[in-house]
Amino acid sequence: MRTMWKGAISFGLVNIPIKMYTATEIKSIRFNYLHAECKTPIKYEKVCPACGREVANDEIVRGFEYEKGKYVVLMDEDLEHLPLNTLKTIDILDFVDLEEIDPIYFIKSYFLVPENFGQKAYKLLYRALAETGKIAVAKVFLRSKESLAALRIYENVILLHTMFFPNEIRAAGELPDLENVELHDNEIKMAISLVKNLSASFEPEKYTSEYRQALMELIQAKIDREEISIPERTEVPKVVDLMEALKKSVEAARQENQAKGITQKKVAKKKKTKRKRATS
Repeated sequence: MRTMWKGAISFGLVNIPIKMYTATEIKSIRFNYLHAECKTPIKYEKVCPACGREVANDEIVRGFEYEKGKYVVLMDEDLEHLPLNTLKTIDILDFVDLEEIDPIYFIKSYFLVPENFGQKAYKLLYRALAETGKIAVAKVFLRSKESLAALRIYENVILLHTMFFPNEIRAAGELPDLENVELHDNEIKMAISLVKNLSASFEPEKYTSEYRQALMELIQAKIDREEISIPERTEVPKVVDLMEALKKSVEAARQENQAKGITQKKVAKKKKTKRKRATS
């Protein structure tokens, strides 16, 4: 796995240097969008409407629109000099019980692995979390954004979950009012009985995506039946020998000029003939 972030966990007066790795990956099947007529992949270009040309990534900067059409430009060095402890540090704020945090707060998970000289301090934090059953609430700066985070033990490592801040979670009260429906006792009993009958221990390995499997089978069946689309491409001959290419170019130009000369002579001859006839 590729390291996506390097920094440290701040734990009281203890500083634990760590590396961060993405702990999850989405297994959805990715599609390319093709032109239906020729099956060529569609290109998405970043174009400046004022300059009328495509813009490279190194020409693009961040801009905050503080008024309509007016922007404040922020460069990478501006962000690096923000007065924050979390730019390169996972700053632990509190230790809480996991049951106190609603799952709606969690966003993405990352493995935290100690650098060589941080092994002992890392193991100390791991052991403290294991013994107390607590998780650490922290702040971290990732992907140009400061986030809340939760640190907990997972198998033999410390796992970090990025979290939403409270003001980023919409209130259920913003939803349209639910109808006040009357429930009968027998209906409630039946629903509770159904839940109890379907209750089981959580075994994640038994859950699979039937959609992904069916889609892969459909794709493989189309490959087996050779229902394959290949984009139409204009073949450009490769230039192997520069002198040979020049000779061919000169010969082609000579033949083209010669053809033009013959055509011009024919046109001149026809004009001369017409003039003679007019004079007669």
